[in-house]
Amino acid sequence: MENRKKLNYLNVSGQEYVPYISADKVIPEFTVTAILLGVFLAIVFGAADAYLGMKAGLTVSASIPAAVMSMGILKGIFRRGTILENTIAQTIASAGEAIASGVIFTIPALFLWGYNPGLLEVDTMALLGGVLGVVLMVPLRKLLIVNEHHNLPYPEGTACAEVLVAGDQGGTGAKTVFMGIGVGALYQFLMDGLGLWNETPDWGIPGLKGAAIGFDTLPALLGVGFIIGPRASFTMLTGGMLSWLVLMPLISYFGSGLTAPIYPSKVPISQMSYWALWSTYIRYIGAGAVAVGGLITLIKSLPTIIGSFDATIKGLSKNKNNNGIKDIRTQSDMPFLLLLIIVGIIFFYVALTPQFNIGFLGAFLMLIFSFFFTTVSSRIVGIIGSSSNPVSGMTIGTIILVAIVFRLFGWVGDTAMVATLITGALVCISIAVAGDTSQDLKTAFLVGATPKAQQYGMIIGAVASSFVIGSILVMLSHAYGFGTKELPAPQAMLMSLVIKGVIGGTMPWALVAIGGFVAIIAEILGLSVLAFAVGMYLPILTSAAIATGGLLQLVLSKTVKDKDILKAKIEEGVLLNSGLIAGGSLMGVILAFLVYENINIAVNFTWGGFVNAVSLLIYFLLAVGVYIYLMKKKVEVE
Repeated sequence: MENRKKLNYLNVSGQEYVPYISADKVIPEFTVTAILLGVFLAIVFGAADAYLGMKAGLTVSASIPAAVMSMGILKGIFRRGTILENTIAQTIASAGEAIASGVIFTIPALFLWGYNPGLLEVDTMALLGGVLGVVLMVPLRKLLIVNEHHNLPYPEGTACAEVLVAGDQGGTGAKTVFMGIGVGALYQFLMDGLGLWNETPDWGIPGLKGAAIGFDTLPALLGVGFIIGPRASFTMLTGGMLSWLVLMPLISYFGSGLTAPIYPSKVPISQMSYWALWSTYIRYIGAGAVAVGGLITLIKSLPTIIGSFDATIKGLSKNKNNNGIKDIRTQSDMPFLLLLIIVGIIFFYVALTPQFNIGFLGAFLMLIFSFFFTTVSSRIVGIIGSSSNPVSGMTIGTIILVAIVFRLFGWVGDTAMVATLITGALVCISIAVAGDTSQDLKTAFLVGATPKAQQYGMIIGAVASSFVIGSILVMLSHAYGFGTKELPAPQAMLMSLVIKGVIGGTMPWALVAIGGFVAIIAEILGLSVLAFAVGMYLPILTSAAIATGGLLQLVLSKTVKDKDILKAKIEEGVLLNSGLIAGGSLMGVILAFLVYENINIAVNFTWGGFVNAVSLLIYFLLAVGVYIYLMKKKVEVE
């Protein structure tokens, strides 16, 4: 029967592929229900990923959990909904995660400098960068998604299409996602809201002054570790161990007899706790490692970047007549004239408004780098996926080049630093959104959705999530501060470092250089250099908590011997842990709002001297609970 068919897309050209919903079949798609549901999920996942990104230094894709949740809501609650409505809702929802990724990589640096941008300024940057990323990707769709179908698999987009088709045929994992959200939110509320146990238990190591171990006992970090897997999470922990168990004790040991402070500290090393050592010295070493790690990733990606841009431009010139692609429902895009108008409005708004103060030079550089890197991003994610898209590396390259151009034109000082960051932020957001848009358009191509509807949906999602992201950043800044142990914001710290280095020249370069050379050594040793460098920068409490999630997946893989069953259980685990991330992170944002409003609901419960041990025990019980659930969960295996 037709509704039981699979996606037969392997070894088929884009022109020959017949989608799950054929082009001549018209079913409900761009409906009010789908749009409103997508907007709601965009805000939810945008808020969650904004908090998670500044806490853990990375974000996770929202496409699959958003698709599963939309199916669960439409079919489970409203008892209706087509696969194309689910596709629209998922597309709009994924925009929230993409916007959050671009924003948290860059804009918190403005808060670190004391610039404190207003809500309107942050929201507008998020909106313009997001919309620009969508409209620059649209002309590339027929080339990359259709004509290059057999060469560019777009892994997340293809996986999401498989999930949507499976849900259309009766099976969804919505209950698993919602259960994860409930558990994550409840855990976070009991821990941080009521204060029943400690979020950050840590212990100094006796006889090794300056060294410490600990855990950020957050459900979101457990979920991140499970999703990224043991290899990446253990690499992050290795970087944290180098910083907290080697470098910090060395600094403490050699500085213990000094009576004068060493820059950038204002107190002698002998008087510093391990948290003071981390915030004063290790953050710069870690930021140097992340900066060099990003540049290494960018350099390694240059052949792919140049080749992707060249192939895309050549492909566009060869396919002016759509290469035989008919302008049917499944091949219709936003009008090209409308795209030009939107780009023109964004360019002149950015150039002329005093809100940004980057002038025509900054606007021109923003447009050039956005066009180049969104073209690269749209193609490169088709090969390696959005999770491996070197957004931070491309943003570093952009910021360095923009800062150099500004210096050549005589633009220096704090004003130039802010203008450089704003230009880089707009480019960064557009890169992240373009990559996500590409994955969503691949999903739409496979299931038979209307590209034009998906493109408008992505813009709606960008608009919706943009108008909440500023509020979240301002709340988190006031509640915890960026660059602190509560919210380290490693990528934003990195962007601040790069800009200050090129324009300001006031950084402790010896520390930065040490981190850079460590990153080079990690690359020579064959480690995942960015994961290792982020681990160096983050508190070991964060990387240890993430590694617990990776260990959970490793134990599961060693316990379940059947490969097909293991694959199904890991997929179920991804849904459950995506829920933990969303629930825990959203509750973190809600509690930050309470702090912002000076509302205290804690009951001040104490475990006395056992509080740290109890906190760690509860976190491990959460991990054990996830393991037991996955082991007992019955999964379907094809």
